[in-house]
Amino acid sequence: MDTRDKLYSFIKRIEDLILSVLAMLILWPVFIIISCKIKLESEGPVLFKQKRIGKNKKPFNIYKFRTMRADAPNNVPTHLLEKPDAYITKMGSWLRRTSIDEMPQLLNIIKGNMSIVGPRPALWNQFDLIEERDKYGANGVLPGLTGLAQIKGRDELSIQEKAKYDGQYVRNYGFLIDAKIFILTFKAVFKKDGIREGEGPKK
Repeated sequence: MDTRDKLYSFIKRIEDLILSVLAMLILWPVFIIISCKIKLESEGPVLFKQKRIGKNKKPFNIYKFRTMRADAPNNVPTHLLEKPDAYITKMGSWLRRTSIDEMPQLLNIIKGNMSIVGPRPALWNQFDLIEERDKYGANGVLPGLTGLAQIKGRDELSIQEKAKYDGQYVRNYGFLIDAKIFILTFKAVFKKDGIREGEGPKK
């Protein structure tokens, strides 16, 4: 890692910490309301933990608001489930549509497992995606709360397309592309772009 990379990584880490802590301080009343609604609707914990692959393929537990019943499959991406609606709760459906279920990953960012912007962390058993990312060096950076693939199609992208976008991010990383991805994420979330439940990615 050269001096430029080290400086960028250091500044990005400081930005991640500041923005994540500020978001937590501002949003904590909303998080409490969401937590109460989750508990009232179905049995199980408020937060859902899942094993994901981080920087240099080191595994870690990602945090999300629980959006499915406690008996739902734990290691299958929702868009690959045959009948996801059978598991997703009413509150969970709203959390998914608005992507608010991802907000507890602010804790992952504070802990240093993730960054605000980077390739989305793969499930530990998504071997095809992990292998494809190796071709582009995309497993060598911190995964993100949002990333280039998320504003380019999200669930609608094939494994190969996701990996290519992740590689494109790694080749061109910097403050400008991070800012662009961050801003365009709000547009994608508002339009619900690329969200597919139970249909799988396009071929």
